Amino acid sequence: MRTFLNRALSGIALLIIGLPANAAMWVLDPGLSQVIFQYSYGTDPYEGRFSNVAAKFDIDPMRPGSCSFDVTIHIENIDVDSPEVLDYLLDYELFDVDTWPTASFKAEKCRLTGVTSFDSDGTLTIRDQTKPMTFPFELDIETCDGQVCFHLSSEVTINRLDFGVGQGYWANTAEVPNEVVVKVDVYALQQ
Repeated sequence: MRTFLNRALSGIALLIIGLPANAAMWVLDPGLSQVIFQYSYGTDPYEGRFSNVAAKFDIDPMRPGSCSFDVTIHIENIDVDSPEVLDYLLDYELFDVDTWPTASFKAEKCRLTGVTSFDSDGTLTIRDQTKPMTFPFELDIETCDGQVCFHLSSEVTINRLDFGVGQGYWANTAEVPNEVVVKVDVYALQQ
């Protein structure tokens, strides 16, 4: 236990040294960042990418519990290998981008869970459904083009039907399971 506490305190010290002394606004760098989603159809695995994600993170290294996340995903900019799959995803039975063109994650609270591990508590909104969600992430301080940046990575599983992504035929989980894995690998620069 003492070793874990020493490591956690060392991790906090490294974060404090690497970041500005006060809370700072960090903005996602779209050129270095990616948000991937993975699902299966039958027994075949598939992957897609949300290629238009905007995010701002307000983090105070002196108070890691004080943070805010504001993430917007422009659903119409999904990147998949098949035009047919793209049509299905954008259609009213799945994301219905004509009615709900974006998804969002907003958080107002974080908790330190390890040396560089945090959980952020907030809400995820997809279509017309907003649900509470805890978003775990790893945070590393790096250098991006000579500027201090942070690297945020995570993997979460979302039940698509909780958010209405699956109407009519697509509500059936026999071919397309309810679980979708979302992998986040993003870099943010101080604004």
